[in-house]
Amino acid sequence: MIDIDKAIASTVKTGKVWFGANNTIKNVKMGKAKLVIVAENCPKDIHKDIEYYCKLSKIPMIIYKGTSLDLGAVCGKPFMISALTIREPGDSDILKIKLEATNV
Repeated sequence: MIDIDKAIASTVKTGKVWFGANNTIKNVKMGKAKLVIVAENCPKDIHKDIEYYCKLSKIPMIIYKGTSLDLGAVCGKPFMISALTIREPGDSDILKIKLEATNV
């Protein structure tokens, strides 16, 4: 089992990650996302929008088991992150989580 916190932190350091719900929706619409991670406490309307566009674009989405503050801390940022887009995984093996994410 992959430790999602370590995988996210590694991806933020070595890959290409976009933070924020608006950036996530934009990247998913353009088909540039490889994986989307949404915090558990993301506002419902934003969560539904992201989920809808992920299904249309066939991009896997993971619901992070923690708050947006927790997700921000994992990413090493001093602010809340409700959603993030992974465009390039870098040295991380986070894309292996995709198989688990497709069932979400």
